[in-house]
Amino acid sequence: MLAVQSRRVRKTVRQGEIADMPMPLFRTSAFEKSGPIAGVFWVTLSMALFAGLAAFARGAMNAGLHPFVILFIRNCLAVALLSPLLFWRGAELFRSEALPLYFGRVAMSFVSMMAWFYSILLIPIGELTAISFLGPLFGTLGAIFFLGERVRWRRWAALVVGFTGAMIILRPTGNSIGLGQICALISTMAGGLTAVLVKQLTSRDDPDKIVYISNLMLAPLSLIPALFFWTTPGAETVPLFLGIGLCAVLGHVALVRGYAATDASLAQTFEFSKLPFSVAVGYAAFGEVIDGLTWVGAAIIFASAVYITNREAKLRREAKAHALAQAEALKAKVPSAA
Repeated sequence: MLAVQSRRVRKTVRQGEIADMPMPLFRTSAFEKSGPIAGVFWVTLSMALFAGLAAFARGAMNAGLHPFVILFIRNCLAVALLSPLLFWRGAELFRSEALPLYFGRVAMSFVSMMAWFYSILLIPIGELTAISFLGPLFGTLGAIFFLGERVRWRRWAALVVGFTGAMIILRPTGNSIGLGQICALISTMAGGLTAVLVKQLTSRDDPDKIVYISNLMLAPLSLIPALFFWTTPGAETVPLFLGIGLCAVLGHVALVRGYAATDASLAQTFEFSKLPFSVAVGYAAFGEVIDGLTWVGAAIIFASAVYITNREAKLRREAKAHALAQAEALKAKVPSAA
């Protein structure tokens, strides 16, 4: 009986270790825990690249392309840029026993991406970025309802504070909430729920496989809405699409390296730099501005999200330490179970 318990504890520890892994696009061992300065640099760079992604997408829309067409081309570019993984992994990269989870993850990602690209057409990039900080809060709600996670009063309080910040941004009176804000909320909600599914997938497959299979499934799926609004891109859009593809992939790589280089709590704090980058790019490229209340609301949301993330990380560390202690105790009692 003790031997069985010991194996179960070790299995739980291993699964916990897998679930805590970051989402690397390529191997990041050379960057693991290289220091907070490196971590801050990579995270800040990734936020600048993601702001650039939104700006390039807006530029392609201004050139006459529909957001759904841009989304399809973006997904095709992602698959092309990820194709070098096939040289290292071969056919094994396609095999997975968690396909139902992939279908759920891709469906939610598809909704999130369609709403995100469409909202870029309708509202300032800075406002979209501010609303996107609600993602971790929606992810926490998803973990409560879909994974049955227990949430105590501190996290509930943080959720309430975060959604108060959202109300400051949206100001749901008069004509302040339009289709663009609704699309941004849908994108953020679907993105938060996607994070819950990704967390489950990391206990089944490695991160490289998750990223590749997801993009491979998204590309043909995004073709369906694109066909209804298809316009063949002109030669003048080629630089814009190169910018979209490079910002999407390199931004992800930089973000992963940032989380590998330092603690997640510090890395996430600097994700707020995405807002000033987005505001600066939006103003420089398109003359967009956001008001002071949007900054205030974004700061409140982000502080709440950081608190929830740090609280969850602390609980995971405590659970892992407890599981390791149990495993060591059982190994001491039953040496043959080791």
